[in-house]
Amino acid sequence: MSNDIIRVLGIAGSLRTGSYNRMLLRAAQEHAPDDMRIDVFELKGVPFYDADVEQHGDPDSVSALKRTIRQADAILIATPEYQHSLPGVLKNALDWASRPPKDPPLGRKPVAIMGATTGLFGTARAQSELRKVLAYNDALILQRPEVMVAKAKQAFDEGGTLVDEAAKRFLKEMLVNLAAWTRHVRGWKPPGG
Repeated sequence: MSNDIIRVLGIAGSLRTGSYNRMLLRAAQEHAPDDMRIDVFELKGVPFYDADVEQHGDPDSVSALKRTIRQADAILIATPEYQHSLPGVLKNALDWASRPPKDPPLGRKPVAIMGATTGLFGTARAQSELRKVLAYNDALILQRPEVMVAKAKQAFDEGGTLVDEAAKRFLKEMLVNLAAWTRHVRGWKPPGG
């Protein structure tokens, strides 16, 4: 970690410009603790995983994804829920990030998961599927609190600001816990400590 600032890489599992999960990542940036910086990686240019392509070298967007994952102290994923699972664009990015299998960029990386949906279940099923993929890659997944924003049309205002007070409370708690989890994983000690 760079001094005492925790560098978090945010990834939205949706390509849509007006995605509620992008809004949720912006809310995380706004409510992050003072010792945390969240930068967002765009998945729009990441091609479908293809071992034939990989054999000739990673495309630039894939190299950038892997590099930014490795450089980050922790990862924050905001996933929508598509057909009771995680979206293909996110799964595809994680497939690329699982390579090489002996030293995947996600290996031993602290990861927090959250999600927003217009439905009633707050991406619970997508998050469950996402946990399986991350666990296979030896990511170190933050367990609590679970941030599952249901009824997203009411949780965000017209400008994309998170206005649901319970969701904000859980989000802030999760970010504080992610900071503590990241420091624990990295063996960080405070200056003079």
